[in-house]
Amino acid sequence: MNIIPGGVCAAKGFKANGIHCGIRKNRTKRDISMIVSDKKAVAAGVYTTNLVKGAPNIVTKKNISDGYATAVICNSGNANTCNANGIEIAEKMCKLTGDALGIPANDVVVASTGVIGQPLCLDPIEAGMNELVAGLSYDGGKAAAEGIMTTDTVMKEVAVSFTIGGKECKIGGIGKGSGMIHPNMATMLVFITSDVAISPEMLQKALSCDIKTTFNMVSVDGDTSTNDMVVVLANGMAENTEINSEGEDFNTFCKALNTVNTYLCRMIAGDGEGATKMLECKVSGADSDAIAKTVAKSVICSSLTKAAMFGADANWGRVLCAIGYSGADVDITKIDVSFRSKAGEIIVCKNGAGVEFSEEKAKEILLERDIEILVSLGDGNFSATAWGCDLTYDYVKINGDYRT
Repeated sequence: MNIIPGGVCAAKGFKANGIHCGIRKNRTKRDISMIVSDKKAVAAGVYTTNLVKGAPNIVTKKNISDGYATAVICNSGNANTCNANGIEIAEKMCKLTGDALGIPANDVVVASTGVIGQPLCLDPIEAGMNELVAGLSYDGGKAAAEGIMTTDTVMKEVAVSFTIGGKECKIGGIGKGSGMIHPNMATMLVFITSDVAISPEMLQKALSCDIKTTFNMVSVDGDTSTNDMVVVLANGMAENTEINSEGEDFNTFCKALNTVNTYLCRMIAGDGEGATKMLECKVSGADSDAIAKTVAKSVICSSLTKAAMFGADANWGRVLCAIGYSGADVDITKIDVSFRSKAGEIIVCKNGAGVEFSEEKAKEILLERDIEILVSLGDGNFSATAWGCDLTYDYVKINGDYRT
């Protein structure tokens, strides 16, 4: 399995584009993106569990309930959430897209991200539709990735190539997410494309299973978004024998999907609002999968741990504290904790108690950009990984006046 360029356009038969149409005031920021398959694709999606849901989520779930879609339309700068006419606006976005591409409106995935509770005017979207469609390109993945960004500071895309049944296959994705990240299904917005031939049932199974160890294990600030959505389109143009059951081909596809999703998770966590560091908590020695996940997520979500990492302070007691209130059934007297980065590794806690260590070496390790928090529970053979970021002054600055 190889990392390749192209993002959502790496797979055969996908075009994309992103432009500034006028939703956002800053004309240097793209604010609408489109992804289109040359042929109708199998589609699968997962959505936020927040009771307050963006209108696009509701419309998209309905549109792909038959297991198929051809295009994605997504705007940034406005979430189209908690608006009286939200469903109507989302449906009209699908119709505008469908009319421009010559496809049915219910073959369109629609998504929005930005401020909640602000009416979304269709005028700039309608005015920019011709330019958006005219610019669709098999090299347009980066433009599409830029068009879905809000407070993101870096574009997020990745693609991989692999082989199924002797056929070269590809899968690629773009994502956005920087704040309001604490998913119970997915992280903000992620769009994935593949040229693999796979049935709707198996694609949904692959996605629903994978998010449990990828997007559901990311947290920036503990707030579950109203607009979280991950959608996968697979058009079959690699011409492999259709995957319609579990087996070697399905496992290969799942591995490729996991590679893409894990890569995007790390990028989203590292680009958390105001973040200076990407944190990765690796838990081992758990008595069950559920315990491993609970502990890893609790450590990543701990505001005190996140603040300590910002200050490069090896305050391991905050890690133990987060494990203790996680609700996981663990034996505190068996827990070991270490910190690791490219500057080295240092053990700071053994069997639930502190050990002597060099504060200077610990600080050197924690001053790096990517930091691993290693937790061994000493109870079993299960493990889990969660991703997050440090908590900085800039997080408050960004969110103190996000709307105004």
